[in-house]
Amino acid sequence: MQIGAIAAATGLSRDTLRFYEKRGLLTARRSGNGYRDYPPEAVDWLRYIRTAQQLGFTLKEIEADLPLLAAPDTSAERLREALRAKVEEVDRRMAGLAALRVELVRRLGEDMAACPLRGADAWTAKSAAL
Repeated sequence: MQIGAIAAATGLSRDTLRFYEKRGLLTARRSGNGYRDYPPEAVDWLRYIRTAQQLGFTLKEIEADLPLLAAPDTSAERLREALRAKVEEVDRRMAGLAALRVELVRRLGEDMAACPLRGADAWTAKSAAL
C-alpha cells in the first residue's frame, strides 16, 4: 500500500505515518520509484498504536512493548500486566487531582486580599507579622 492508501485506511496523516516510520514504529519497503510501500498488515498495526494511545499509553511505552502485537498468542499476560499498570497510574493521577481540587477549594475560601497563591510558609509568616 502506498502512503496515501494507508493514510486513507487508517485516518492518519501522511506526516504521522512518516513520523512513526522515523521512530521505527512502522516500516515500509521502497519501490523502484522511491515510493513507500507498506504491507497490508500495517493497517492493523497502526490501529493498535492508535488504540494504545487512546488508552493512555505513550509512544515510548508502545515502542518498549512492540513484541505485544508481534506475538499476540504468547503476549496476552504481558499485555494484561501493562493494562494493570496503566490502571494503577490512572488511579495515582486521579488521587493527585482529587488532592489538588481540595487544595484549590480551600484556597478559594481564603482572604483574596492576602494572596492565596503564596506557599504555606510565606502565608504563615505574613499572618504572624500581622
